[in-house]
Order: sequence, then structure tokens, then C-alpha cells
Amino acid sequence: MIKSELIHLIASSNPHLYHRDVERIVNVVFDEIVEALSRGDRVELRGFGAFTVKHRAARQGRNPRTGAAVPVAEKYVPFFKTGKELRERLNSTKESY
Repeated sequence: MIKSELIHLIASSNPHLYHRDVERIVNVVFDEIVEALSRGDRVELRGFGAFTVKHRAARQGRNPRTGAAVPVAEKYVPFFKTGKELRERLNSTKESY
């Protein structure tokens, strides 16, 4: 599912809301998650999962084509850990829905 499909789904299930308002709400939620992660905070959505940021140290990589050593700079990468409820729903049988 892409963001526009999510917006359309929420707007169609909430006809009392304008499409542009639903789009603004979704954008604000995503922007707040990004801002919190950029500050180094953890974002937890109960039953869904938690977003954190992990640090990857600088290292020496290899160019796969030439085999030459390439320096790879340190970086921060987003990490998502699924929540218990999401894991249980994904691993349950389809008849339980």
C-alpha cells in the first residue's frame, strides 16, 4: 500500500472528513515520526510496532565490480520492530479474522 492508497482508504471510510484534511493528517503523522527519529527518539505505536534509529559505524566496503576497497561513511538508519499484536495477526490463520 502506498501513501495515496492509505489516504483514499481513510477518506472513504470517514465520509465526514474532506480528502484534503485526511491527506494533511497523514502527512503530519509521518512528519512527526520522521522528526522524532531525527532527534533520536523512539516512536512506539502500540500493537503495531516501534521505530528506532540505529548507528552504523564507518567501515571499509568493496566495490563488487572491481573489488577495490571503498570507504563507507558512518550513518544512521531507521529500524522497525513489529509489535506483538501485529506478529500474532500475521501468523494466525486467515479464518480467525
